[in-house]
Amino acid sequence: MLLAVDAGNTNVVFAVHDGAEWRGRWRIRTDAERTSDEYAVWLMTLLGHSGLKPTDISRCVIGTVVPAALYNLRRLSREWFLCEPLIARASLDWGFDIRVDAPHEVGADRLLNALATHRRYGGPLIVIDFGTATTFDVVARDGAYLGGVIAPGINLSIEALHRAAARLPRIGIGRPQAVVGRNTVAAMQSGIYWGYVGLIEGIVARIRAEYDEAVDGRLKVIATGGLAPLFAEGTTIIETTDPDTTLDGLRLLAERNPAPTLTRVARRDDSLA
Repeated sequence: MLLAVDAGNTNVVFAVHDGAEWRGRWRIRTDAERTSDEYAVWLMTLLGHSGLKPTDISRCVIGTVVPAALYNLRRLSREWFLCEPLIARASLDWGFDIRVDAPHEVGADRLLNALATHRRYGGPLIVIDFGTATTFDVVARDGAYLGGVIAPGINLSIEALHRAAARLPRIGIGRPQAVVGRNTVAAMQSGIYWGYVGLIEGIVARIRAEYDEAVDGRLKVIATGGLAPLFAEGTTIIETTDPDTTLDGLRLLAERNPAPTLTRVARRDDSLA
């Protein structure tokens, strides 16, 4: 079975795929200083609750946008599952061109989203990922990654409002009943929610205006991330939401690339990365 690890700025998601379906998904807060042993204590318990054993894992693939977290995630794979993990990097075989100025600068999650959405929905398309940052990525008809847009994430904006304005409380995100709020919380919720709907619609419209649809066709819009269904309720511009996009990208990447060879089992006092 395949262990897929998606390490984002906020959470690390672990998932196991048996070749036909995902057998389990678990998430933990991202902490670059969390050790491989700490991950293992937590993960082994969850595997057991799903009827899985460490020996069921034969491959591991890791995608991370937090370089400092990679060391201990790699050790987790080596020490506890006895396999050398495949690390999602621009230099791997993605099956498509990365047509940007500096491919190595593109976040692994954005390439993984491009891989998974093009395989499932075809192209051309725009992938919107509601994470710590809200990203818009453009994929050509042939699957090539063309670049995109990075905007502040919803929760970052909420936290910035709370921290920068002394009298504004920290709020939760939700679709407000009305655009015009009759109290502070309602007004903030409206500004965040409808402000981001406007951001989504505006950026998608500008990408479509810049992209030559006459040559390649109309760009479909796919959204992923935990808040994708909430914002899809507020706009018709999002055509499909897909919560497993990044994990599916990790699975597909592992299928395309050979498993790295584990030359030796890392010891606990091993200082090598």
